[in-house]
Amino acid sequence: MPSKFPIFYSNEFLEHDTGAYHPERSGRLTAITQALRAQPWSDRLEWRLPTPVLSQAERLTTALRAVHPDRYTEAVRLLSDTGGGHIDPDTVASPRSYGVALLAVSAWLDGVEQVLQSGEPAFVAARPPGHHALPERGMGFCIFANAAIAALYALQQPEIQRVAIVDWDVHHGNGTQAIVESHADIAFCSLHEFPQYPGTGAAHECGKYHNVMNFPMRSGSTIEDYLLHFEQSIIPFLQRFQPDLLIVSAGYDANQSDPLANIDLQPQDYGALTDCCLQVTRRILFGLEGGYDFEALAQSVTATIERCLA
Repeated sequence: MPSKFPIFYSNEFLEHDTGAYHPERSGRLTAITQALRAQPWSDRLEWRLPTPVLSQAERLTTALRAVHPDRYTEAVRLLSDTGGGHIDPDTVASPRSYGVALLAVSAWLDGVEQVLQSGEPAFVAARPPGHHALPERGMGFCIFANAAIAALYALQQPEIQRVAIVDWDVHHGNGTQAIVESHADIAFCSLHEFPQYPGTGAAHECGKYHNVMNFPMRSGSTIEDYLLHFEQSIIPFLQRFQPDLLIVSAGYDANQSDPLANIDLQPQDYGALTDCCLQVTRRILFGLEGGYDFEALAQSVTATIERCLA
């Protein structure tokens, strides 16, 4: 059991300025970091700065190009450099957003390397999130497809043959699925409120190689509904797949108190979901996606990390 749990975080992530009233704003990370530093086990946390963007341009460029064409990446850079604006009605770019989004990708790549090296879990507390981002279009608060980029990057590492992604964000990770569903060596499982933004993730969407499992959840679903899917379907599926790395798109907006959805999870329930993932492997990279009630978000992240430390 590791004595220190790695969390990849930088105050630069606060500089992605979406506006004072946008749901995906910097206060999310402030709430998380304050809650974690107040825990009695905070001395077991190791806060790590992501590798700076300028010091690893080749690694970052290669990883990005595996998902996003240069014309899209350049369009985001130009939008930020000219003062910012909207990528879509919900997705904001500020003058610092391009650089911060690159640093978020760097944090996810660092997280992959850390988990593969240690064989133990790690957490990426970064923003902007990524699971809605399509190769040529940001959407749903997301700019670059962090989880998909991380999965493809992991497959380039020695002795890594298969990577799985579990997305428990309350919204379907349409971007992640679109990117990985044609890769036989990547499995993708998503539990999400349906119908809900972005309208994808029907149960019949199963990927080119039957490597995708979607679990549309009814409004009002509880942890018992989630655990039933994990126990009957997701855990057996992933155990058969035998991933060398599990990436969790860790959105915390399925909380009952979250303003953007209608699922009835409680913060402590994310500890139970974490336990389900740990039944598959301890080589897990958790990366922050949604979660917009700050208190519930902070408590939920705390529950995830506490189970990893148990």
